[in-house]
Amino acid sequence: MTSSLAIRRWWTIMPIVFITYSLAYLDRANFGFASAAGINQDLGISKGLSSLIGALFFLGYFFFQIPGAIYAERRSVKKLVFWSLVLWGGCASLTGMVSNIPSLMVIRFVLGVVEAAVMPAMLIFISNWFTKSERSRANTFLILGNPVTVLWMSVVSGYLVHSFGWRHMFIAEGAPAIIWAVCWWFIVQDKPQQVSWLTQQQKDDLAETLRAEQAAIKPMRNYSEAFRTPAVIKLCAQYFCWSIGVYGFVLWLPSILKNGSTLGMVETGWLSALPYLAATIAMLAASWASDKL
Repeated sequence: MTSSLAIRRWWTIMPIVFITYSLAYLDRANFGFASAAGINQDLGISKGLSSLIGALFFLGYFFFQIPGAIYAERRSVKKLVFWSLVLWGGCASLTGMVSNIPSLMVIRFVLGVVEAAVMPAMLIFISNWFTKSERSRANTFLILGNPVTVLWMSVVSGYLVHSFGWRHMFIAEGAPAIIWAVCWWFIVQDKPQQVSWLTQQQKDDLAETLRAEQAAIKPMRNYSEAFRTPAVIKLCAQYFCWSIGVYGFVLWLPSILKNGSTLGMVETGWLSALPYLAATIAMLAASWASDKL
């Protein structure tokens, strides 16, 4: 493949991928700031119930991630992510309007359902556009949506909560997903063959490279067979352990800082952002090393 093709894909596809997954992470991470800002006291949520409400998001996420992956692979990443953006932006904003615990529980569960498809859909989207030797870096720019989003979201949420309260924070931070859904619909295509900004020769070269790579991979009859392979089992275990650590950190860090000190919400936001700055730098270094070594 030509260098111009490689450069064009990176600058065209990766910003779209990064922004989309960043918005998904924004609407799951800001709940920690609402907890620190008093949503539990305002709605009469106990500490145990607060943990359950946090878990409801991941319950919906767990049950609908594989169905989302199947739809994205067999039908269309573009359509799936478009409706996910609209629905999760709406659910996120509705969180700012809840007046009782049952409605909050329903919204958090539904938010998990509609966001479940985003990660597998983005991975399938990347696999349609990037070769094996490029995917570690491409996947890193996708996952960078985690620390980078929480980095700036921590600061912005601190100011929003301080100035307007947790309700307005949810409403304001749900709107960008709906706006981005419109942009996504007009700028994204599922496959390289569908775009006009590549020449036919570039499309053919990329398609041939991807076909050759796929031919060298042992095919799986179904998901059941795939989940029994040693590599998938090990990766699932690794991701399970990673998720426990990272989401415990994301959901509880603002409350820990706020309750364990005399800091205001603005200062809490700035301090919460620091670990994610370090994570961003380390992830870029790790992705480079993964592709090179």
